[in-house]
Amino acid sequence: MRKSRKIALGVVFALVAVLSVVAATAAYMLLHRVEGSYFVSDGIRLHYTEEGEGPPVILLHGFAVNADLNWRLSGISPRLAKEFHVVALDLRGHGLSDKPRTAAAYGMQLVEDVLRLMDLLDIERAHVVGYSLGGFVALKLATTHPERLLSVAVLGAGWENPEASHFLGELDRFAAALQSGKAVGPIAQAFGEDRRPSLVHRTWVKLMTGYLADKDAMVALIGSLTELAVSEAHLRSIQVPICGIVGGEDILRPGAEAMVGRVPKYDLTVIAGADHVRAPTRPEFQETLVAFLRRNKPQK
Repeated sequence: MRKSRKIALGVVFALVAVLSVVAATAAYMLLHRVEGSYFVSDGIRLHYTEEGEGPPVILLHGFAVNADLNWRLSGISPRLAKEFHVVALDLRGHGLSDKPRTAAAYGMQLVEDVLRLMDLLDIERAHVVGYSLGGFVALKLATTHPERLLSVAVLGAGWENPEASHFLGELDRFAAALQSGKAVGPIAQAFGEDRRPSLVHRTWVKLMTGYLADKDAMVALIGSLTELAVSEAHLRSIQVPICGIVGGEDILRPGAEAMVGRVPKYDLTVIAGADHVRAPTRPEFQETLVAFLRRNKPQK
């Protein structure tokens, strides 16, 4: 009994140590951002960075974080910059970008921001890589402006049936919790009661929404998310090559798997044993993404 208690305490202390390091790293990267540039998109000032040369790759991060946390901390943007022109955007409401507090400022505006940035940088067609929330934005972009895309990577995300009856009510619950000053867990839980995120995922999102994100901006964003819904008919019509990569323990894995057989040019890779937070740091995640982008380079 005493030995079991010591083992349990050791596990707890190890978990606390890991989470402390993650929290400290997140706080550092929030306060010490890579210097980039700004542009104005429909009245909203947005921050982005550029590095590397080659075919353009636009990176869209997840909910309540920023481009550095999602892409630099994981090692993905430095890896891609070795052979691509990498543009990492802080989505409106996040990072160093403006944080409007009305739902009308989000929704499809998240998609339009990508197109406006491409126009600003004189990019005719690009690879668009999105993680979590960014993946849903990228998927919507594939249905509305496929002519501007070389390929799309929907990472840690997938397709969710917009007719799910409980979804709107769950979004309202998340928004209400934020408005009351509480931290919230992953919004992906709204997609179904059978989906339970890992402890690391829950802790990460609660840290970000409780202490490091603009709660009013997040409430407004949540109120607009239904605009990013994609019907099954539109999903089946996508002709852009799409790469799906998701952790085997990711709460959003069912959505990634739901695209199999519905999207004509879709390749899915599941990273065994990885959850939503840790999957992007795995070597096979990054190798799969790089290989996909190489296969879909523009023809000379």
